[in-house]
Amino acid sequence: MLKTCMLGRERDSIVRLAGMKSPTLIIFSGLPGSGKSTLASALARHLSGVYLRIDTIEQGLREICKMDELGGEGYQLAYRIAQENLRTGNTVIADSVNPWPLTRNEWNDVAKEVGAAFVNIEVICSNQEEHRKRVETRGSTVPGLKLPTWQEVLDRDYRAWDEERIVVDTSGRRVEDSLEELLSTLCRRYPR
Repeated sequence: MLKTCMLGRERDSIVRLAGMKSPTLIIFSGLPGSGKSTLASALARHLSGVYLRIDTIEQGLREICKMDELGGEGYQLAYRIAQENLRTGNTVIADSVNPWPLTRNEWNDVAKEVGAAFVNIEVICSNQEEHRKRVETRGSTVPGLKLPTWQEVLDRDYRAWDEERIVVDTSGRRVEDSLEELLSTLCRRYPR
């Protein structure tokens, strides 16, 4: 359940998101290097939510299960973990590229099947040069994970959205500013 969000720089400015059901699945999508994982993990810390990152799950499957080639196994495992946490009343923040209508619908169904609310958030970096620099200079926060090259990001099969979502552009912005914008948008969309 999205209990509260704090706006502005002062922690005592609290707005309740009463319009959202408990529990809530918050689904982050976006290309590698867009700032998606950074923003999703910041929101998870802010809400004390369960953070599920596909990169971590897929790398675990590669290492523990010796799976060299992955299809949708990482997503399928994440769906199950998310559902179990939603059933127990936890807010879940799901972090994945989520590139196709198929995966987006499957994430939505995870919440619907257990009677939970869901919110789709697409994170973009509209400045291509900044996006390229991020991809080329970042280090992996998942041990053993090989990060994509800029060319692999450009070649990624990432389909246009055809459903409602919140779009957060992280270009030229600090994480704190993007988080504040996201919380403000959530508060406007789900008022008291």
